[in-house]
Formats: sequence, C-alpha cells, structure tokens
Amino acid sequence: MEGFFYYMDELIDILDAHGKLTGKTAMKSDAHKNGWFHQTVHIWFYTPNGQILMQQRSKNKDVFPLLWDVSVAGHIGASESILTSVIREVQEEIGLTISPPDLEKIGIYKSFKNHSRTLKDYEFHHTFIAELKSPFSALQKQKSEVKDLKLESLNQFSKAICNTTTYNYVPHDNSYYKTILKEISKRIYSS
Repeated sequence: MEGFFYYMDELIDILDAHGKLTGKTAMKSDAHKNGWFHQTVHIWFYTPNGQILMQQRSKNKDVFPLLWDVSVAGHIGASESILTSVIREVQEEIGLTISPPDLEKIGIYKSFKNHSRTLKDYEFHHTFIAELKSPFSALQKQKSEVKDLKLESLNQFSKAICNTTTYNYVPHDNSYYKTILKEISKRIYSS
C-alpha cells in the first residue's frame, strides 16, 4: 500500500471540519493517514435518454477496487481551482474535453470513512453533473484508474443502490445517491 501512495501522491490543501481552507498543505498520503479533511471533485455524466455514465474502479485501488462509482472523481491539487481540477480529471480519466459552461454544480458533500488505521478518507466532494454530449465510444479510460465504463439507466441504478445483497457500488451515503438521482432526473424529465 505504501508504494501505491508514493506513485499517486500529490500536494493538496487541508481543510477544517467545516470545509474551510486552513492555509496548510500536505501530501495526499499524509492527509489519508492522519484523517485530515481535503477537497475532491465528483462529476456525474448523464444522457438525455436517462442513462448515467458509471466508472468501475481499477483493481489496484486501495479502497473499493472493482466497484462501480461516479463517472469521474479526483483530488483537487494544492492551490488548484475547483473547475481546473474538474476539467483535468475528466480529461485524464475518460479522455473528454469539457468547459465550465458544460458543468452544473449541485453541492458540496462531506464524507468521512475510516478504511483502516492508516487510511482515512475525510473529504468534501464538490459535486457536478453534466450532459454527456460525446458518443460513449469516444471515451478513453485511464487504465491506471479505471477498469471499465458503462452507461446505466437511472431506473436500474436506483434499484441497484438499494439492493444490499449484490452491492457492486462504492458505498456512498444513500442521501448522496438520492440527491444525484433527483438532480439528474430533473434535467432529463423537465426538457
């Protein structure tokens, strides 16, 4: 595990428990080791016909390997703007070029998970939704981060996250998933 952190490490801003910048920075590995709050971005892509782009996490991930998750996610680098981080992560993980007008921020969600004594994810997720305007076939997954991509109907996704016997999704809070479904449904069914 230490080797994985070494090659994926990056400098990030440290937040207080209320999500405010403290003026301190640390390596991502130190933030995870010590349970220091930091910022991430989550970008959920949807299609006008009611599908969500899902990402299957690489088998090499330290947490939740091979589980399905948000379309794109990543840490915000130290002093990096939120939008710059979003654009960078989308380009890196799925090979898609987007611009700020393509994005709609739907909230900031506090999440803290103790995976082990030395791996604590204490994060504020800056969460966005965006219409997937490129064909699915044009997406290029980042092999080190992403095992697979799929489009899943909103209905199927809603059923899947409620099924605790065959749970194949990262265990975000149910309220978080319900918010994502609600916000995407509003965009699809109001047009």
